[in-house]
Amino acid sequence: MESTRQKKVARLVQKELAEIILHHSGELAPGKMISVTTVRVSPDLSLAKTWISIFPSDKAAEILEGLRSHVPRIRYELGQKVRNQLRIVPEIAFFIDDSNDYIDKISNLLKE
Repeated sequence: MESTRQKKVARLVQKELAEIILHHSGELAPGKMISVTTVRVSPDLSLAKTWISIFPSDKAAEILEGLRSHVPRIRYELGQKVRNQLRIVPEIAFFIDDSNDYIDKISNLLKE
């Protein structure tokens, strides 16, 4: 169960990561829309597991690898934005949130 502090830090990290990714979306994924859907922070606030949704979802694995290769720069920018709120900037781990693909699949099955 997440503590109140974990939830607040997760919301802060989600908001700031969304802004950073939006700012760099042209070079990370041209022609794609990337959104940060969920952030879970470890109890010691040292790791932020981040789920992203990519639309359209073709080549999502390549975009995820591109994001993972830019993690040091993204973490640095996150640190610049949250340095007054957090003592330690969490490590960032990106994962694909494929819930939208699952919803599309279910709705297509229901239409048939």
